[in-house]
Amino acid sequence: MKKIAILGSTGSIGTQTLEIVREQKDIQVTAMAAGSNIDLLEAQIREFRPALVAVWDEKKANEFKDRTADLGIRVVTGMEGLLEVAEEPQSEILVTAIVGMLGIRPTIAAIQSGKDIALANKETLVTAGHIIMPLAKKYGVSILPVDSEHSAIFQSLQGAAGNAVYKIILTASGGPFRGRTPEELDSVQVEDALKHPNWSMGRKITIDSATLVNKGLEMMEAKWLFDVKPEQIQVTVHPQSVIHSAVEFEDGAIIAQLGTPDMRLPIQYALYYPKRRCLSGGRLDLFDLKSLTFERPDTKTFRGLALACEAMAQGGNMPAVFNAANEKAVAMFLERKIAFPDIPDIIEACMEQITFEESPVVEQILKTEAEVYEFVESRW
Repeated sequence: MKKIAILGSTGSIGTQTLEIVREQKDIQVTAMAAGSNIDLLEAQIREFRPALVAVWDEKKANEFKDRTADLGIRVVTGMEGLLEVAEEPQSEILVTAIVGMLGIRPTIAAIQSGKDIALANKETLVTAGHIIMPLAKKYGVSILPVDSEHSAIFQSLQGAAGNAVYKIILTASGGPFRGRTPEELDSVQVEDALKHPNWSMGRKITIDSATLVNKGLEMMEAKWLFDVKPEQIQVTVHPQSVIHSAVEFEDGAIIAQLGTPDMRLPIQYALYYPKRRCLSGGRLDLFDLKSLTFERPDTKTFRGLALACEAMAQGGNMPAVFNAANEKAVAMFLERKIAFPDIPDIIEACMEQITFEESPVVEQILKTEAEVYEFVESRW
């Protein structure tokens, strides 16, 4: 029986992880953490019966304790609660499915406790990859990517036998606004940006896909995950979302992973690696494919991707600046406080204003986030 803990059990990745647990029947969830959706969390713990539950919001945590008193489950809260879930003694793998830099400290705690990481929290490597990857090596744990693109790269690298990677080809659907001009983005509404053409995801990542910022974050994450230089990562717009990403080797051979747009596949692969299990749902039928097309990304219209490349090239705390500025801007867009094109404008302003730190420790990364939030709130 494999034992796992989940940070972000009520989100998109968390709920799909639990679908796999439900289907496979040989995984035990020992601990869970959620933000404030205690209705769904209560249903989850009554089904999966973890020993420990963390609720980020303290008021919601107290309400949750009262509602679940009959179960005898220990309920904790705040960052200390997340750390307890990350370090829960029985679990072997921590699924990090919370959004934002909130995932850094729990991921470090889990690594230091000797647990493998099924990584769906890209911000952890984007902002602290220089800390996380050496730490994972020191403690002998695996960082197993859950993002569909990074999982595809990881799968394509199996059997590489130590041969050097020439280039990583990171595919992007192009989002709902592929082909539009900058002027056409001026009138974009929240509802438009949340209509992703292929994937069903959380609100924040769906907006990131619409701006192509998500692909920039994935470039930064790939740099650390696969130990490659920025110039070895190529973003290719592939609207059909059939090829999830690929690896080109020095001899020119390209190995890719294909499949339907189903996040359960990379989640399950991370949980059972290196073994594969049967997965319910639709299968890719090559006879149904009329064509696979590829385009260069439009970085003039989708400036967030170009800014991500700049942040990655600068390094230090600049990826943290980029990430925090984007998080704040996306939240403001979802609250209808700013327009869609304001998102890259805010990111650019923050990258110009926030003080550069060459080798930030965790405290400096979190300080950078706070400085970005304060700057944005003072200007918009």
